[in-house]
Amino acid sequence: MPYPKQMVQPMRQELTQLGVEELRTPDEVDAAFDQADDETLLLVINSVCGCAAGNARPAVSKAKEATEQHPDHYVTVFAGQDLEATERAREYLPGIPPSSPFFALFREGQPVYVVERKHIEGRNAEVIAQDLLEAFDAYCGEEVPPADAPSRPDPSSSGDGLPSTFQSIT
Repeated sequence: MPYPKQMVQPMRQELTQLGVEELRTPDEVDAAFDQADDETLLLVINSVCGCAAGNARPAVSKAKEATEQHPDHYVTVFAGQDLEATERAREYLPGIPPSSPFFALFREGQPVYVVERKHIEGRNAEVIAQDLLEAFDAYCGEEVPPADAPSRPDPSSSGDGLPSTFQSIT
């Protein structure tokens, strides 16, 4: 059963006021991915949890403000609310376990960088935004991404104080 609309509306607005396009149906998800097929797209799977409120959504805002190197498209689905749209978005992530909140950067229709819940929990928004900025720098330009371009955050080198034994509940 989806969360009540009134409850999630403020959480949706945190992203839509930044210009992130909200996708509420499977058809909208497919259309967004078709439109971005030869471009870059950041998918944000939004959530009601505390790590989405305190870390994930603020990280998107900080990353958007901090650089001019952006994905061509920013889109979001809301886990726990837009169930079918979220399920369809996850179909574009074969082999990647579902989690929320979650970010995936796509280049030419392929996921090239993912930030799973385990990379968000216990880390602050500034550190997560830095992860996104590194991905934007590597994948959102005209150039071919470098051979050593990251595919996920490396929490051990981010200086966030997270112990190496930290495990997320996914």
